[in-house]
Amino acid sequence: MKKWAMFLTVIIFFPTFWTPAQADDATPASVLQKAREAADYIVQNGADALQTFNDQNGPWVWGGTYVFVLKCTPFPSLVTHPIKPGLIGRDLSGLKDKNGNYFFIQLCDAAAQPEGGWVEYLWPKPGEKKPSRKISYCMDVPGTEYGVGAGIYDDSISMEKLNSMVK
Repeated sequence: MKKWAMFLTVIIFFPTFWTPAQADDATPASVLQKAREAADYIVQNGADALQTFNDQNGPWVWGGTYVFVLKCTPFPSLVTHPIKPGLIGRDLSGLKDKNGNYFFIQLCDAAAQPEGGWVEYLWPKPGEKKPSRKISYCMDVPGTEYGVGAGIYDDSISMEKLNSMVK
């Protein structure tokens, strides 16, 4: 059998081989759900639970994204980050995207809303230099000094649609 005929046989009879594994990709709905689950987890387990959010192979890393924990006072700072632990504890109030958005300040503002909120900013995807649109949901963890958030790269969904999901 010629190589091209074998190639066509694989495509026709095994189409899932060529289909991207989108079922594992995070979505805005899964970001919202995981952030809410993370907030509940922290409320139930206290500060002892925080280290689990740094585990790259743990339950808070999924579908190409992760949950992070932050504190907003006295300045925006990360308490956990499973991918870039070097950001933990740093004052991130001066960190801005390519358009000049101080997105950690915006994440803290979003967390302060009664139901949390979405923030959009430009940030490079892992392994890339060119910034892409990233949307992150952030919410307060009731009864604590923490907020939790997660985000994905998505060019297609509007902020109106995202905000309607929160309500």
